Amino acid sequence: MLYHASATPNISILEPRISNHGIPLLYFSKKRENVLVYLSNAIEKYCRETGFRYHGTWKKWGPYGFNKDGTQRIEEYYPDALIKAYQGVSGYIYYTDDVDDSGFRTNSPDAVTSSKPVPVKCVEFVSDAFEAILQAEAAGLISILRYEEQTEQMREWNRRTIRQEYREAVDHPEYRHFLLGNFADLIEGMVD
Repeated sequence: MLYHASATPNISILEPRISNHGIPLLYFSKKRENVLVYLSNAIEKYCRETGFRYHGTWKKWGPYGFNKDGTQRIEEYYPDALIKAYQGVSGYIYYTDDVDDSGFRTNSPDAVTSSKPVPVKCVEFVSDAFEAILQAEAAGLISILRYEEQTEQMREWNRRTIRQEYREAVDHPEYRHFLLGNFADLIEGMVD
């Protein structure tokens, strides 16, 4: 079985869309727990909650990596990031087993991509993405690195990366709004 998460209900055929990789693809995981992070886009959620109007393609926020054993590790880059991004967010996990693999590889273990439409076999409604993430953590399926657990080395990487991301996001005002709202202390003096 392969899994794909979306905020959109009632999908019977999943269609490829342009992503951060710049080509139309569908992304799946062989592990259900790995798609929970896609139930919400922290950038889009923050912008809507703060009244920031945007009509372009939303930049994606991927707050995760993978442990040496291949399990997903969600990382909080700012205080209460998980709560702010996922609490109260509902969505759908679409299941399929009929995928024509595109051959495009991501850095995510257990990922499969398709450049062709994929029929849905069944769907699961997730009423609260935050609760689902906590349940996956409790079951040992994922790990969460909370903001306060970051090492100084990780905090320094975060400082450099956020400042660079802000500089490079000139064509993504929604991303800059999100970064400024959550990392103002790191971006101080860079605002146009």
